[in-house]
Amino acid sequence: MMDFAKLRGRMVERQIAARGVRSAAVLAAMRKVPRELFLPDRLREHAYEDAPLPIGADQTISQPYMVALMTEALILQGGETVLEIGTGSGYAAAVLAELAGDVHTVERIQQLAEEAAVRLAELGYHNVHVHQADGTLGWPEHAPYDAIVVTAGGPDIPATLKRQLMVRGRLVIPFGADQQAQELVRVTRTSDDRFETEDITGVRFVPLIGKEGWLP
Repeated sequence: MMDFAKLRGRMVERQIAARGVRSAAVLAAMRKVPRELFLPDRLREHAYEDAPLPIGADQTISQPYMVALMTEALILQGGETVLEIGTGSGYAAAVLAELAGDVHTVERIQQLAEEAAVRLAELGYHNVHVHQADGTLGWPEHAPYDAIVVTAGGPDIPATLKRQLMVRGRLVIPFGADQQAQELVRVTRTSDDRFETEDITGVRFVPLIGKEGWLP
């Protein structure tokens, strides 16, 4: 039997903290959430490797470091309402749920949305709400959001998502004209009609498909 708790602790120390993630809350969430339970059974032994892994439907669960980096970039203090675009297996939503008050997460692919909703409920993440829809359009019913995170790379930053941020809210998203490489940025809404953008790092994500992303 693999000692997943030990592997998880080693992953946080060597892959995340060693690369500069400093938020104590983010590190604690990464130590707590069982990434192995968000993977197909055949891949669970690889859960704490430093890599993204396939979860079906041509989608992946992000590299643990990238989940931690993007979560830290949201600057969550606790109790916020967060929107995630790209639920996937639900792993990053679970990490967010350890820090935020409510997490609304949108998944384009129905099978993944249904499976993630069941998995998150079984693990007790009742503050995560899964919606199957075009993520590039956000989830307006619960807007505005304190923070929005997008786990796929689009050609540009969707204007609809920017409008769903509250003033002083943060949007973390990878985007770029090349589907094979993007820039991860943080967008802060400084007033009703003004936004500031900060570059974080170069990344490579699956394409953001939808009306304000790449066409299917």
